[in-house]
Amino acid sequence: MIEFTKQDKEQLKSKGISETKVSAQIETFKEGIPFVNLQRAAVVGDGIYRFTKEEEQDLVGNYENNAIALSILKFVPASGAASRMFKALFSFLDAYNPKEESFEAYLERSNDKDMNVFAEGMKNFPFYQKVKDRLNSESTTKGEEVYAFVSEMMSEDALNYGFYPKGLLPFHKYEESTATPFEEHLKEGALYGSSKGNAKLHFTISEQHEEMFKKEFSQVENRVSKSTDTDFTVDYSFQKSATDTIAVDMKNKPFRNSDGSLLFRPGGHGALIENLNEQDADIIFIKNIDNVAVMRDADAVAKSKKILAGVLLNAQEKAFNYTKLIQNGDIDDSQRTEIKEFLESKLNARFVDGYMNLTKEEQLQVLQKKLQRPIRVCGMVKNEGEPGGGPFWITNAQGELSLQIIESAQIDMSDQEQVAILKNATHFNPVDLVCGVRNHKGEKLDLLKFVDHKQGFITGKTKDGKELKALELPGLWNGAMAYWNTIFVEVPLVTFNPVKTVNDLLKPSHQG
Repeated sequence: MIEFTKQDKEQLKSKGISETKVSAQIETFKEGIPFVNLQRAAVVGDGIYRFTKEEEQDLVGNYENNAIALSILKFVPASGAASRMFKALFSFLDAYNPKEESFEAYLERSNDKDMNVFAEGMKNFPFYQKVKDRLNSESTTKGEEVYAFVSEMMSEDALNYGFYPKGLLPFHKYEESTATPFEEHLKEGALYGSSKGNAKLHFTISEQHEEMFKKEFSQVENRVSKSTDTDFTVDYSFQKSATDTIAVDMKNKPFRNSDGSLLFRPGGHGALIENLNEQDADIIFIKNIDNVAVMRDADAVAKSKKILAGVLLNAQEKAFNYTKLIQNGDIDDSQRTEIKEFLESKLNARFVDGYMNLTKEEQLQVLQKKLQRPIRVCGMVKNEGEPGGGPFWITNAQGELSLQIIESAQIDMSDQEQVAILKNATHFNPVDLVCGVRNHKGEKLDLLKFVDHKQGFITGKTKDGKELKALELPGLWNGAMAYWNTIFVEVPLVTFNPVKTVNDLLKPSHQG
């Protein structure tokens, strides 16, 4: 057991973290986190649904007909800072001096493809005019022009875009205005996440950016409300300090800062299961802040979301009815078989080999437990390039087969059989979820009871020039939802438009 100093105990108390939790995390570092055991990739017909046009229309109709009576929430993880998005620009400012060489010479010397693309498309960025209007002097060479432009974007005493949260950067340019991802999420919310003329959105943000988000909402609310004929309720939460995880040195001893205090690090997006657990609605849509398209694609995006929500409502209705049937008693053998078939065919639940040997009462307990789980319907996009995180059938430590979203970091890349399964993946995860978090009585389920804590990540980092190991909690749509009932549905590529680097804004889906 680790011996905590008086200073350590005070630090833990201030963060709301127990000694037991820290000790357990240190044990996790010592034991390591096992790789997942892939059985096979989920594909259409085996874990992924693909619907006909007629089926899609029925699902859309089902959602639209029921939406007025539902409480609906759009949950948007939005704490990501833009610094990573501008990595190439920061490197360029460090590596280039326009007084010493031409831009062409720099490109030839550095083979900087990112800056070549940036410079070629500069006038097509949504922030182009804003930056140009701030520049005082005309540049005489291409190098001076690009350098001055990037400096104005990135310098702390200028626009300082690197400090911004990604959600508040100009992403799209329209005739009358530019729009941030935050604003585009409001517009989307009006299209598929509203009920009785009101759309409710919850953004998880960094505490340092709260005032910036509130200011943005005050500036765009009236315009968006008017154009969408929708009122908006917007609130925010922060990643909890109590979800930070201890860092350790290479000998699995707690890593200490230069002042002797324990080093804690944010637990990754998996920590947001706590934030999600505090939300309560009939239907919760989840989508990342940077995954927005220009409004000409909005109807296609909204239709896809309504299809997923229609699937959820159908599944919930049956699950709730079967739960009530079990609780009312007097179930015959055919009904018990019917419930098991529903769990297997619609909710992708799997049963242990000994299930058929259980008594009828024990079987009913198993069925009821599987029915009383939160449900997630996840959109899956066809692979266009290399397979990454995506939908797989896996076997967990208890030998249970289940449908999961798995990241490549969870897979043993030295195991050729596992790599072969990864390469067989036909779809990837765009983070496009519709969630049902209530039971048949309308009571909210405790989502923290459905986390697989063995699906976290251990990563290598450095601090003050020293190596350390960091622990990421099970990802929000990975291990944090491992024991949910899971349905995967193929969705069109138009629904996936993430912005990982600034040059992604030059793609057609972001050009207004």
